[in-house]
Amino acid sequence: MREQRQKIIKMTELALLTAIVLILQLTGIAVRLPFLATPVSLVLIPIALGAMVLGPKAGAWLGFVFGAEVAIVCGVMQLDPFTAILFNDHPVLTVLLCVVKGTLAGLVSGIVYKVLAKTNQLLASFVASAVAPVVNTGIFILGSFTMMDTFKSNFLGEGVSMVYFLVIGCAGLNFIFEFIINVAFAPALSRLTNLLNKRLGKE
Repeated sequence: MREQRQKIIKMTELALLTAIVLILQLTGIAVRLPFLATPVSLVLIPIALGAMVLGPKAGAWLGFVFGAEVAIVCGVMQLDPFTAILFNDHPVLTVLLCVVKGTLAGLVSGIVYKVLAKTNQLLASFVASAVAPVVNTGIFILGSFTMMDTFKSNFLGEGVSMVYFLVIGCAGLNFIFEFIINVAFAPALSRLTNLLNKRLGKE
């Protein structure tokens, strides 16, 4: 009976976090910050929370939902000019990049938390929160090199290198913003994790 109750609570929490991810990502796309090249990913906060409370698999699922929504809304539906250009030239690679970077961000965040929480739960929360934007942005930068032709023809001006554009002009400010937000929320995520774990009957 207790195991069944825990399973229901986990499914409910995962469904709630999935809805939050979907809503936050739509909000991030609709309300663009003028100093950022691409929509900000506030969804990394609930993704990190899900990874901490429900485990790496849940983090991976939430990351997948985030990536799939970006691919559909920004790429297929063309609601973000930057992603739309990449999608028009490389639809398969763009979808894969969106999905893989989001999934790995949630998965790695959950794995890091699971390992570190055995010794220090607060430290684990900080590191897991920080890892999500690092992985998300890192995979994006690496994956972008598979579409170098599109970047050269659309985004790189005279004398501007691919690395400079990605790190400074494109992903850099987004990463700094997302990293600061995630780390700032780490203490709150730590307390939420403790609270939700008590509901699940965990030690």
